[in-house]
Amino acid sequence: MSKLKVGVIGCGSISRYRHLPEYAANNLVEITAVCDIVELRADEMAEKYGAQAYTDYEKMLAEADIEIVSVCTPNYLHAPMSIAALNAGKHVLCEKPMATSQEDALAMIEAAKASGKKLMIAHNQRFVPSHAKARELIEKGEVGKIHSFRTAFGHPGPEGWSIDGKESWFFRKEEAFIGAMGDLGVHKTDLLRYLLGEEFVEVGAFVESSAKENSTVDDNAVCVLKSESGIVGTLAASWAYGREDNSTIIYGENAVLRLEDHPEYSLVVQYRNGETVNYELGKIQSNEDGGQNSTRVIETFVDSIVNDTVPPINGEEGMKSLNVVLAALESSETKQIVQVKK
Repeated sequence: MSKLKVGVIGCGSISRYRHLPEYAANNLVEITAVCDIVELRADEMAEKYGAQAYTDYEKMLAEADIEIVSVCTPNYLHAPMSIAALNAGKHVLCEKPMATSQEDALAMIEAAKASGKKLMIAHNQRFVPSHAKARELIEKGEVGKIHSFRTAFGHPGPEGWSIDGKESWFFRKEEAFIGAMGDLGVHKTDLLRYLLGEEFVEVGAFVESSAKENSTVDDNAVCVLKSESGIVGTLAASWAYGREDNSTIIYGENAVLRLEDHPEYSLVVQYRNGETVNYELGKIQSNEDGGQNSTRVIETFVDSIVNDTVPPINGEEGMKSLNVVLAALESSETKQIVQVKK
């Protein structure tokens, strides 16, 4: 069969380190177009991957021979660009957070339904081997009833990752809308929903903007989450950690699961009877040196198109994870416990 043709909008770090290399490594697709408002960046990636360069995404959608679009732009552009691509008859992989409001997320979902095309949100934590194994153990009943959890995703900040450094859009509210909670926290709300197999219904949060100079978005947050069945736990998202922390601990009646919390073992299971089982399942993907292993996001998305299956993190899933973050921001502003929208 002929290869699926891909166009990538945005040639910053997320496309350079994740989307473009993973598409290039997939023998079912071919990168044929790239777009960035900074012409030099578009030209650079076009030359590297043998693609056509564009500086106008609407022109790319109208002219380029593409069936798939990756949206790798600042947060406020995720919804309008994804909707435009879906309306143009393209399958869309959109970076997280999928949108900056529930209304925009719903509009993306409706555009996907109307076009009959796939929409997937690029949450990669579900595909981490330790996380997948933990879900398997929970589903099999080995952990027993889940009582609580704590999870964190923190690093020194996007200035060390973004192509624009300290001048990055990540720090500007008008472009990012959400800071560390949208960059990191939404990954963890998606992971916890996946691990626990249920939705969150209430959120209480402290969300601060104190760690970064010249920033107008949150950079340090701690949330208390409550699920449908009454599981309570904490989520921390921060751009103020000296080193990356991407750990999750699940406390069950029969065992404690420690995910990405040990220097050698990606999953440690501490059973109530005193037995401990250590799993070496490979390192979680990281922005730190040597951390650029495959996310499996591209592979999963392409497979869903080839096999005509529903992407595991479709628009509805992306919106549910986004809504937890939006509730956390509302809780911080109102100083109240907030119900998560459905």
